[in-house]
Amino acid sequence: MSELIANAPVDQGSPAVTMRMGRWDRFRNSVFWYSFTRDKVAMVCALVFALFVGAALLAPILAPTNPYDLSTIDIMDSEIPPVWAEEGDERFLLGTDDQGRDLFSTILYGMRISLAIGLFAVLLQAFLGIVLGLTAGYFGGRIDSFLMRVADIQLSFSTMMVAIIVLAVFQASFGSELYSKLAMFMLIMVIGIAEWPQYARTVRASVLAEKKKEYVEAARVMGFGAGRIMFRHILPNALSPILVISTVQIANAIISEAALSFLGLGMPVSQPSLGSLISSGFEYIFSGSWWITVIPGMVLVVLVLVLNLLGDWLRDVLNPKLYKG
Repeated sequence: MSELIANAPVDQGSPAVTMRMGRWDRFRNSVFWYSFTRDKVAMVCALVFALFVGAALLAPILAPTNPYDLSTIDIMDSEIPPVWAEEGDERFLLGTDDQGRDLFSTILYGMRISLAIGLFAVLLQAFLGIVLGLTAGYFGGRIDSFLMRVADIQLSFSTMMVAIIVLAVFQASFGSELYSKLAMFMLIMVIGIAEWPQYARTVRASVLAEKKKEYVEAARVMGFGAGRIMFRHILPNALSPILVISTVQIANAIISEAALSFLGLGMPVSQPSLGSLISSGFEYIFSGSWWITVIPGMVLVVLVLVLNLLGDWLRDVLNPKLYKG
């Protein structure tokens, strides 16, 4: 009798088994993981992005030289082609730039700056957009009208145009030396503040749909405050579109930083980002030193491409109308 009980099949969907399942087991059995493991494009993109992030974080360990350490840079090593070229040097895998810095090391450190600007700019966008979108959608009325008109005005201006004006005025007013010290902070602030309406309009639409549901009415009857209802009850149900927007916005922020650096309004040459590397090597592209611009440009293109593809995959998975299983 005991053997029959021990060998009896177990209902995997029973509450007892569900309680015993760990978080990893529940995640592995989720639709999200099921879709991810069956989408080769998403898996490759996630792997490439993880490699980029890992290489950027481990730049001090992986980089042969420190591009910030002037004692390791020799101007006589400038414009050396990649190692596979005829005049390449085995010391420099991807060649050197116009200042004699190892291009591979400079790209690793540059990715750290580009990824940091993209991440923190998107965090600022999300914070402003979520707070204002929740406020506009939940309270409605004049507050909603005012905030949405501000968002419409903000959207009428190009992010690049606003960034160029603000950064150019700041640089002209306070000088290039102070700007070089605050360049990263200024880029995060300008890109972050310029793009908050994307989040605000999306969150507002989700709040308008959620606030009429029974769980919100129940929370009001129980006496919960507006802040608790918005952030603890409504916001978790509006996270799906926020995740999709964030993935795409990180790519947009990295592109914006690269464009501003190319125009001379981004990171200084002494603190290279992918954009400033492309800018510094552009004048040499027709003289034969193509690798100074082309290789960082290819890294930037691949980084933005994998982020956009991951954003498309997230949109399909998190949208029940598009997800087909």
